[in-house]
Amino acid sequence: MTYVIVHALAPIFVIMLLGFFAGKAKMVDNKNVSLLNIFVMDFALPAALFSATVQTPWAGIVKQSPMSVVLVLAMWITYAAIYFLATKVFKKSPQDAAVLTLTVALPNYAALGLPILGSVLGEGSATSLSVAVSIACGSVLMTPFCLMILEREKARAAGEAVGSTLAMLPVLMWRSLKKPIVWGPLLGVILSAIGIRMPDLLLSAIKPLGMSATAAALFLTGVILSARKLKINTVVCVATVTKLLIQPFIAWGIVLALGLTGPVAITAILMIALSAGFFGVVFGNRFGVQSPDAEAVLLLSSVLSILSLPLFISLTSGM
Repeated sequence: MTYVIVHALAPIFVIMLLGFFAGKAKMVDNKNVSLLNIFVMDFALPAALFSATVQTPWAGIVKQSPMSVVLVLAMWITYAAIYFLATKVFKKSPQDAAVLTLTVALPNYAALGLPILGSVLGEGSATSLSVAVSIACGSVLMTPFCLMILEREKARAAGEAVGSTLAMLPVLMWRSLKKPIVWGPLLGVILSAIGIRMPDLLLSAIKPLGMSATAAALFLTGVILSARKLKINTVVCVATVTKLLIQPFIAWGIVLALGLTGPVAITAILMIALSAGFFGVVFGNRFGVQSPDAEAVLLLSSVLSILSLPLFISLTSGM
């Protein structure tokens, strides 16, 4: 099992290392990655998420609703807790806290979901569907929180708004919905719900773009990291422990509360137990927000998940 986990994590580290090397060697300007960021955030990731959601049958999404409830609640609870700690206890700015929180709360479904789940439950349509639904939950029901906070602080910094967050909410929601990273997967879910099937030609045309999304995002993350000095501090340690241990046990508690058993319970817990995702770091860079803590959590949780994932795989084996 350790080999399977290392095998799944290897591409993450290799591609990030290539980006890190490219930035350090000045092959890529690691101080100005706006063009690469636009490609990832406005084209590659939206294409990948749209393809994943629009091709997921609505009946399958509904069937996966118990798992979706567990995932969403575990992510929301973690998001609220980490954001509170970051802003109130560790006195982080709202922008920094939003990036850190999304990094911790949203697991790396895209890169790790299929290899890990496939090794435990077997590869098949059910496994692929679970991963697709997980990605949809994260992109549609998690990322807008981070985007709204970043948009709010951007507006306040520009002097465009001085009201409360509640008063600004309609504008913030509209600005977030205009982002391809939000409306791409949301459109896919809506089209799936009303039964509209996309032409195979269209899906084939955007498939190469979507397939480049994870690699491009990891490469971009490596380039971003090459311009920083990573430090391990209390915030990073608390966030990493939360991601790898506390959040999966939160999911476990929700599973028990809902009375779930079998593959659904195992899937929900293992998907939440995955290491931190790269969305937070990439989102922050898109808004000019640097979060060394989020970057450190991304790396540290990826390394330590080699130990934490076998733990939860073993604990859930009898469910």
